Amino acid sequence: MKKLLARERKKRLRVKLGEMKEEKGRLHDFLASKLSGSVTSRGSEISVDSRTISAIKLKKLVNKFIYHRNLMSKYWVGLSKDEIRINRFRRRKENKESKKGTPPSIIKHGF
Repeated sequence: MKKLLARERKKRLRVKLGEMKEEKGRLHDFLASKLSGSVTSRGSEISVDSRTISAIKLKKLVNKFIYHRNLMSKYWVGLSKDEIRINRFRRRKENKESKKGTPPSIIKHGF
């Protein structure tokens, strides 16, 4: 009996939005429509009842939301224990030389 009660008291899963705060309402509505459990938002974080879904499935749902909003080139989803983080890709600094391209050929062709 005690083992059954321990299983029922699982932790809540958290989705940390990071820099994607402008999509918080849409993500909350998306998760609430897809999940039968309770979904709450507080600050820059969305909490989901873990009895209804596993962390891996929640990560897949968040990734699906980012894909459908066409944000895959800006954000990526990471998972650690009971926390899903939405991270922004960092841009690499490009050299000015690489932006110039290749110079045109000065060889005369005998056509």
